[in-house]
Amino acid sequence: MKAAILVEPGKKLEIEDVVISKPQAHEVLIRTAACGLCHSDLHFIDGAYPHALPAIAGHEAAGIVEAVGSEVRSVKVGDAVVTCLSAFCGQCEFCVTGRMSLCLGAATRRGPSDAPRITRADGSPVAQMLNLSAFAEQMLIHENACVAINPDMPLDRAAVIGCAVTTGAGTIFNACNVTPGESIAVIGCGGVGLATINAAKIAGAGRIIACDPLPEKRALAQKLGATDVIDALADDAAAQIIEMTQGGVHHAIEAVGRPESGELAVKILRRGGTATILGMMPLNHKVGLSAMDLLGSKKLQGAIMGGNHFPVDIPRLVDFYLRDMLDLDSIIAETIPLAQINDGFDKMRKGDAARSVIIFDQ
Repeated sequence: MKAAILVEPGKKLEIEDVVISKPQAHEVLIRTAACGLCHSDLHFIDGAYPHALPAIAGHEAAGIVEAVGSEVRSVKVGDAVVTCLSAFCGQCEFCVTGRMSLCLGAATRRGPSDAPRITRADGSPVAQMLNLSAFAEQMLIHENACVAINPDMPLDRAAVIGCAVTTGAGTIFNACNVTPGESIAVIGCGGVGLATINAAKIAGAGRIIACDPLPEKRALAQKLGATDVIDALADDAAAQIIEMTQGGVHHAIEAVGRPESGELAVKILRRGGTATILGMMPLNHKVGLSAMDLLGSKKLQGAIMGGNHFPVDIPRLVDFYLRDMLDLDSIIAETIPLAQINDGFDKMRKGDAARSVIIFDQ
């Protein structure tokens, strides 16, 4: 099969033929239909976050099940599925206390004595990134890294649910548990930020403020449910938000991974408000609350993948799309073939487009 391999950080992905193994007892072989380009992948590609190399990135995907291991019961051959990097073991402390997105998923990966799932033509192993490695024509994953969905769902749209929408919507529904009427500010209107805004509208949030430096992204945010837009780089951005909300927002959600965005999220909180950091900040950066913030009962939290319960959440999000509640069509800027993946990431570096989605030949 063909795959886009990260051989060296800072270099373009290389399209190669690789060999994929057969499913073990709890594994699923999937024919990849579509995979979104996510900024999280770019952190690894550009070397901001470390990973064993060579590796196949890609983690926002949908496809059709081609084969299953002997013990797989959750999906069957022919099922349309969405994959999720929140692979869960079902047995650790996090899983059994309902925080499955925190599971480290060690039991969902092959052991050191097992043959690798993916190898190059010369037999050398290729590291599997984020349990999935979806920039490839096929994926071999643990059954607890995918969920079957309604077959009526277009798979190019379903793909972005696997990360951007699950993260953004999960933050609203799970991590923040937004109450109807509460005010929300979303800082960064890429795929995750736009999904967060759309979910806030579904949840019945009151004022939904989109903060982004690009006018075209602010306009897209309004289409998806933002009631107000702010230039995130304006010197008085925080003052504008505090004034329009009469004291700050109930929830400030950082969805871009810039230190300045994290600082803005904290600044615009009202008393008792919560700042949630979704973006992948530089590894040496810290976001904090002052003593006065703490005296005002302000809170700061992370929400990896939105604190999702993806086997339940993703089918519901599919249903939202099919009922015209979730606008995935506006989040996706373009569809491209695998051969154009490096061009897609170049566009992402410029920051002026929403989601690009790779379409694989079926």
